[in-house]
Amino acid sequence: MAMMMVMTVSANAMSYTAAKNEALFLSDKMAYELNLTAAQYEAVYEINLDYLMSLNGHHDVFGTSWTRRNMDLKFVLTSWQYNKYMSLAYFYRPVTWKAGSWTFNIYSRYDRHRFYNAHPKVFVTYKGGNHHKPAHHDSGKNWGNTSNRPMAHNNTSHHSGTSRFGGHR
Repeated sequence: MAMMMVMTVSANAMSYTAAKNEALFLSDKMAYELNLTAAQYEAVYEINLDYLMSLNGHHDVFGTSWTRRNMDLKFVLTSWQYNKYMSLAYFYRPVTWKAGSWTFNIYSRYDRHRFYNAHPKVFVTYKGGNHHKPAHHDSGKNWGNTSNRPMAHNNTSHHSGTSRFGGHR
């Protein structure tokens, strides 16, 4: 009976709170490694949250929502950022389904309690459903403009607790 209860709970959709926290952790690491602007960080968080909220079981991990996530990220990221994103399995395939539960691949690379950036502004207010394709995004945002920011470095060591987006965690 207890085993059936565990499988039933594990097979249900991820809760909003769990999806929100996992999207924050994943987006924080993407901002760090892909040198995201503040606007990109906000958008990436929304995209990751939408994807994680769509997961209901193993068939969803690489389904329609995963494809939509990749299309939205391709729109938001610059070409070099997107190419690097695709080359890093813990970003490109962030979730796997093992033994009836979610496994987040980013934790094989990063300490669960380490953050590099402040929460995105939309962390408290965003509830899901925003897509970043040209027909749906704020035309005032210039996602791909990198002329005013430095290229990401290839250093794989961890930064201190300071944030480019305004604070310590």
